[in-house]
Amino acid sequence: MVSIIANFYLTFRGMPSNMHDLDLLFNPSSVAVIGASSDRNKLSGRTIHFLKTYGFKGKIFPVNPSSPEIQGLQAYPSVSAIPEAVDQAIIIVPSQHVEAAVRDCAKKGVKILLVLSSGFGEIGPEGRVAQDRLLAIAREAGMRMIGPNSLGALSPANGVFCTFSSSFARGVAPAAGQVAFVTQSGAFGSCAYVMADLRGVGMSRALATGNEADVDVALCIDYLAEDPSTKVICASLESCKNGDLLRQAIRKATQAGKAVVIMKVGASEVGSVAAATHTGSLAGDDRVYDTIFSEAGAWRARSIEEMIDIAYLIATSGVSINDRVSLVTVSGGIGVLMADDAARFGLDLVPFSQPLLSELAEILPYGTGRNPYDTTAQVATNHAATVQVGDCILRHTAGDALLLYLANNALAPEVFKNTQAALIELKTKNPARMIMVIMPSETGVRRALEQVGIPVFEDPTRAIAALAAMREIGRRSESLRQVLPLSPTRDLSAPVASEAQAKSFLQQHGVSITREEVCASVERAVAVAASIGYPVVAKIASPDIAHKTEIGGVILNIQTESALRDAFSVLLQRAQAAYPRAQIDGVLVATMLTRGVETLIGVNRDPVFGPMVMFGMGGVMVELYKDVAMASAPLDRASAAKLVASVKGAVLLDGFRGGPHYDREALIDALCRISELAVQYPQITSMDVNPVLVMESGTVALDAVIATS
Repeated sequence: MVSIIANFYLTFRGMPSNMHDLDLLFNPSSVAVIGASSDRNKLSGRTIHFLKTYGFKGKIFPVNPSSPEIQGLQAYPSVSAIPEAVDQAIIIVPSQHVEAAVRDCAKKGVKILLVLSSGFGEIGPEGRVAQDRLLAIAREAGMRMIGPNSLGALSPANGVFCTFSSSFARGVAPAAGQVAFVTQSGAFGSCAYVMADLRGVGMSRALATGNEADVDVALCIDYLAEDPSTKVICASLESCKNGDLLRQAIRKATQAGKAVVIMKVGASEVGSVAAATHTGSLAGDDRVYDTIFSEAGAWRARSIEEMIDIAYLIATSGVSINDRVSLVTVSGGIGVLMADDAARFGLDLVPFSQPLLSELAEILPYGTGRNPYDTTAQVATNHAATVQVGDCILRHTAGDALLLYLANNALAPEVFKNTQAALIELKTKNPARMIMVIMPSETGVRRALEQVGIPVFEDPTRAIAALAAMREIGRRSESLRQVLPLSPTRDLSAPVASEAQAKSFLQQHGVSITREEVCASVERAVAVAASIGYPVVAKIASPDIAHKTEIGGVILNIQTESALRDAFSVLLQRAQAAYPRAQIDGVLVATMLTRGVETLIGVNRDPVFGPMVMFGMGGVMVELYKDVAMASAPLDRASAAKLVASVKGAVLLDGFRGGPHYDREALIDALCRISELAVQYPQITSMDVNPVLVMESGTVALDAVIATS
């Protein structure tokens, strides 16, 4: 879907249909800089300077009506005055002049616009109107537009530095590499670029999308999924306008073998408001973003440092890993720390086999431990021994990552040189194995190890955390959810406002409910109870009272006719006292069921990503324990089973502490049916089926609330 949209404009412009819309953003043969300045310290002067300094081989056309020459290049009064074709135009003029510049680019036939100027959608409604005018001009001309309020685009390998960021004003271009960055925020991106460069992480592409009037993060991820120079995609979002495109783009990248590490800021209430103010878009439900990222194969990082650690590890190592880790340290205390971290992050420390331990004892008679393995500080007299230990472990294990903590000798290259050579030899012998070194190190030492595929970390905890994230990214890639065809949508044919109506609707679609009836009189309630048998439950029946337990609107375990008559009167009194204007339909009398596990199945139609299914342990305690998990609708049986298994309380279904086994398959069936309803009926904005009682055979929906638009 994304690529179809991307290709439309270029086909319209007469470009090859197999070229992605953003290709000329990162691979232009000519660039016009509108508002260019001869002063390299001005924002409008930096872009020309960067393009000239950092090796751009294409043509650069400064545009400024006041100067015939800028930074040694012929300048033009307008884009339309340039005698040659222009692939990309960078606009960096005051906001009041941007529209005229965009019109001039449209007249010229420019293919892609980078609007670095601010003062549009981010400042409020008036700026939004002006921004919409820019978009209308661009679309009519078949141009794609980045921004406004963008920091610009980078492609270090071919000298494309279409930005004014001071991050690149140090006189040294960042190294080209395999890690791409795409962020909404320019400041966020600029910080990430510098941190990555200082860490030695080479960049393939980078873009700050700004206000995203046209091109957004999703389209950039879609491009990077096809980009052969990119191995890891680091992205940052504050908001999302089209959830389907974002989901598809991440999934496409995952299927292409790219790791996607993404940050979504605006998780807190304060952060969400700030994000909306910054981008002019809703931040959305943070829990939903977690779910979507996981389902599409991405890892959500919680800091820029974490994001870069993961990108560095994947790009440097170039190998795949399993869950198992072998730890070798020269310090028992660090070994304990790393073992704790491995357990916390879900990695497996398998104790070494006896044959392996026997061989290790021959290398280091004083070594201790079965994983972690402590060489002790005595190894300082035999630097090569640690690497020999590592070699031995690699021979006796299959696919386990090897982590070596080597203290601080690497700060003295002359002292460390033999160990360094041994490490390089070890990696050369085992190119497909993950070998990581944890130690402070001199820059030259670190780079020599990185060049052969050995990542170097200073902090053991960060190393373990990055390794665990890398493994989880691989696991998600291996188990991507199948994309299900969507059922045709339907209109609701009957009201669903009350509990009875909601449950009747569920029953019509294959979800079991209790025997029950809404009774307008106490005599009818007595007759119904006699028919279905005691004990019964009585509930106030009203479309205006969703949370009945909060007003005492549910009375359980009614054993006799006399108790039912009393309950009927009490429920009416409580409802009228709490909601004097509520419509009261009577009292719902239903079979009283108690043997089973109470669960919750909920549906919420997220404004960004559409219908989401929530599952957890049910009843009145769900809000206290919050033991719930989410998934996109619709669910197939595999994804429903995975959703159930992800909830801690699911152990209650499987004979917990000698109890009975409950019907997990029937629960999965109910989840699939309810998730399908969320897709079929777009009028349903939310559904709360709570509790769904899971019995030894079958399930029953005991209560339900459905909200519609």
